[in-house]
Amino acid sequence: MRHTHDHPEGLVRELHRRAQQFRLDVLEMVHDSNSGHLGGAFSCAEILAALYFHHLRIDPGRPDWPDRDRLLFSKGHACAALYSALAHRGFFPPSELLSFRKVDSLLQGHPDRKTPGIEIPAGPLGHGVAVGCGMALGLRERDAKPSAQTAPSGAASPASVYVVLGDGEIDAGVIWEGAMLAAKYRLGNLVAILDYNGTQQTGATADVMPHEPIAAKWQAFGWHVQEIGGHNVREVLEALDRADQVHARPAVIIARTTKGRGVSFMEYDHNWHGTPPTEDEYAAAKAELEGGMRQWLN
Repeated sequence: MRHTHDHPEGLVRELHRRAQQFRLDVLEMVHDSNSGHLGGAFSCAEILAALYFHHLRIDPGRPDWPDRDRLLFSKGHACAALYSALAHRGFFPPSELLSFRKVDSLLQGHPDRKTPGIEIPAGPLGHGVAVGCGMALGLRERDAKPSAQTAPSGAASPASVYVVLGDGEIDAGVIWEGAMLAAKYRLGNLVAILDYNGTQQTGATADVMPHEPIAAKWQAFGWHVQEIGGHNVREVLEALDRADQVHARPAVIIARTTKGRGVSFMEYDHNWHGTPPTEDEYAAAKAELEGGMRQWLN
């Protein structure tokens, strides 16, 4: 259920704790399967915690509820963090997490719609904004008419579409085609969150394909723009609230994050984009993440 401007300290601490749990789950999943992406999953943990455990209007008991908010996880390679969020939110049992990337698992190496809670497949990156445009436009047309569906609490506010992007992903031209389309149709029910960690598969984004001035680019495409610290849960929550108040155009939240967040020897290092840890690296990373978790426990 979406809440607005209601962010007590207890909630903030709970969401930080959940984000750290996502990182621990991701480490276990990638280590167990000896395959997967750590860096980009660690960088989006607070974003996913804020969305799934406070902001999104969703019902895990009805993944196809027509009036749900849609979360499109466009940076699909980082899906281990998304799976952790979905499991702890109740879409499937957390015991499924260790089936990650295994034969016949619900949890593929990139998101697939056979997994409860997944809205779109995200194998080739770059399509989230364009697909989000179609969904947002369709929902706007639908919500202009009386609906027989209501939220579990009886709320009836229109559904919104949220797209989580990676900064390496926005090298793709289809992202900017979608951005133009969203502005043309003034899709106020579309919010993009850019996990702007500055590091992609082959190096720093500033070297591979510079994006700056990133805020000015989105503004030039006609979007409402906010820049925040993406590991500060309170800033994420407040930015999501502000984005919901923008009704005449799409909104983007540029969340400045750290690839590999939470494990000192992984941070800012593109070599951890898709590399599983050795046994020694796994043990060191787990100890560091568990130490980080303790600060958020009551």
